[in-house]
Amino acid sequence: MAEKKTTKKTAAPEQAAPAEKSRVRVLYETEIIPALMKKFGYTSVMQVPKLEKIVINTGLGDIKDNQKSMQTVEKELALITGQKPIYRKATKSVANFKLREGMNIGLKVTLRGRRMYDFYDKLVSIALPRVRDFRGVSDKAFDGRGNYSLGLKEQLIFPEITYDQVEKIRGMDVCIVTTAKTDEEAKELLTMLGMPFKK
Repeated sequence: MAEKKTTKKTAAPEQAAPAEKSRVRVLYETEIIPALMKKFGYTSVMQVPKLEKIVINTGLGDIKDNQKSMQTVEKELALITGQKPIYRKATKSVANFKLREGMNIGLKVTLRGRRMYDFYDKLVSIALPRVRDFRGVSDKAFDGRGNYSLGLKEQLIFPEITYDQVEKIRGMDVCIVTTAKTDEEAKELLTMLGMPFKK
């Protein structure tokens, strides 16, 4: 009598638990979408403006010849954003500034998705309130197409940066790109997301 072959059942691989959504994204999906639809009379959820990306830039013009200092700034920006920055190169040579085409003159990070929401949350709830004599950000920095730009004078306002390890105080530009068609819609979206505009 032939023995029956027993086939070994392999356990199904465990599926990774879905990552928790960012606090800002949950707020946007549960409260802000309905509020904006009501205020602006949108007929579809797809019309509601949303954050598309956040671009952070910082200049390296003063240390363009110092590789070590550039790496320090790169590490600081990576700590703040949670993403490795890319170098921006000079597109043409300028003799007066001792600048040659192809030299690294800046760093840029483009955040999307979860990292974008996390950075935005940290910016409005932790970093901006740590600015000295902070009275709110200007509402005049929209570009007419629903995008908002913000200049930060120092990297020390971010909790990841340790004061003692900072080589030089360095500012950065933060550009918040939204899908809003007008500045009014973009301002309403950012206000609801916690951006502290001056009253």
